[in-house]
Amino acid sequence: MKSANPGSKINKKSGRLTVRNATLKDVPALVELVARVYRNTSIPAYTEGALNGQINNFSEGQLVAVYDEELVGYCASFRISGKIALRPHTWVEITGNGYASRHNPDGEYLYGMEVCVDPNFRGYRIGQRFYNARKQLCQDLGLKGIIFAGRLPSYAKRARRYPDVESYVQQIVQKTLRDPVLSFQLHNNFEVLGVIKDYLPEDRDSLGYGVHLIWYNPGVPEESEIKRHKNFGGRMQETVRIGTVQYMMRKVSSFDEFISFIEYFVDVIADYNGDFVVFPELFTLQLLSIEDQRLSPAESIAALTKYTERFTKAMRDMALRYNINIIAGTHPTHMPSGRVENISYIFLRDGSIHQQPKIHPTPDEVYWWNIEGGNTLKAIETDCGSIGVLICYDAEFPELARHLVDQGVFLIFVPFCTAERLGYLRVRYCSQARAVENQVYVVMSGNVGNLPNVANMDVQYAQSCILTPCDFPFSRDGIAADTTPNVETIALADVRPDSLRTARNAGTVQNLKDRRHDLYSVHWRGK
Repeated sequence: MKSANPGSKINKKSGRLTVRNATLKDVPALVELVARVYRNTSIPAYTEGALNGQINNFSEGQLVAVYDEELVGYCASFRISGKIALRPHTWVEITGNGYASRHNPDGEYLYGMEVCVDPNFRGYRIGQRFYNARKQLCQDLGLKGIIFAGRLPSYAKRARRYPDVESYVQQIVQKTLRDPVLSFQLHNNFEVLGVIKDYLPEDRDSLGYGVHLIWYNPGVPEESEIKRHKNFGGRMQETVRIGTVQYMMRKVSSFDEFISFIEYFVDVIADYNGDFVVFPELFTLQLLSIEDQRLSPAESIAALTKYTERFTKAMRDMALRYNINIIAGTHPTHMPSGRVENISYIFLRDGSIHQQPKIHPTPDEVYWWNIEGGNTLKAIETDCGSIGVLICYDAEFPELARHLVDQGVFLIFVPFCTAERLGYLRVRYCSQARAVENQVYVVMSGNVGNLPNVANMDVQYAQSCILTPCDFPFSRDGIAADTTPNVETIALADVRPDSLRTARNAGTVQNLKDRRHDLYSVHWRGK
């Protein structure tokens, strides 16, 4: 499999990064893309005919990454028999000279023949998005797994020191050495079957070698065709992986230092292949500590407002680069109307940005920062399904969660900020109730620590968690993951939307199904 190296950043301020199936209309742009990717290598680019062949032979397996209207990545796959793909072969032989003409509609494996990314759009995990999409296709088709022979671009420079290529590969497997391509593939749970000599002779960086790799579909029973090794840490694509951050409020000296703390947690949860990472309410008040003096309410909002554009730009960039959806706590924002609202900004990994205002500001928020309640509460469509956000106090009003569930959400995020245990427990107990009565998952994320000289942020109490309904498909006590109170940490859990559907339609109790619509309902008068 040919692949490009990582590179530079997306410079545009807006736009969406999406992965979709390639069409024949994309071919001219794909010709230009692969020419750019392989311009300074010994590997020949695809012709228009080869790209036409790939799409015509198996359109489902050909994917493009698109930023706005620009094609920035390409991934090509086809189906093949294990009897062919599991034995030694060459790239030309198995791909039909790049046309995917060896595609077999009855093939039990997916063969990966290409992943390449525009050099100007490096560093945004486009390759990871392709690998995820390829695995999803494999599972949707019920195939046994994915096979390919990957490049080894670090080998030419190290061949004198490591003349035995198989020993070199084993050192990469054991993590004593690193290769930019093979290490990435191993991180994606591929297993090494061996090394193929002269797999792609034109690949001088790899000295023509290809590393024969396989990924087993966890949804297909194991067979004795090849001895399968235990692979811990994998997960089914039917799950959604969530990371909640229990965040330490501490003095910062600059905006960049603040962003570095956030990026650390985004990076950690992204490395665990997380789909969502959630931060606490009002965590951007940490920026007020830069001023090193207690500000009045008006001065506080003015100081925060000047960071809004930089904050949203940095967080959007993070969501794209780390390929993860970010629920970015809340940030008090001076609205164009003159109102001050407590806004949760949601940054999706396709580059889109959503806002959810807090509906019910607490008495403290009204007193200290003149915050007013918003009037919109909408489901947000993500690549994992519909989600909603209820900010702290909002979780204590059952009508709001019911309104979101009526819109189809399966997951509600609750960024919160509470000063002491009683306040925390109000949010916790109500969030658990929302999970039970609506048969949804609820994720809480709170602050710990303190911020001297920042009004109303003297001390914090939190025990962040991921909550479930209470029924047989779910975790004991209705808690998928929990944290130790008042320490900076994360909690991770996989949740299954299918389990909610089972509970709602065939559970011990069926709260949504058993509502008395003839007696009551939620009528939303806001936007």
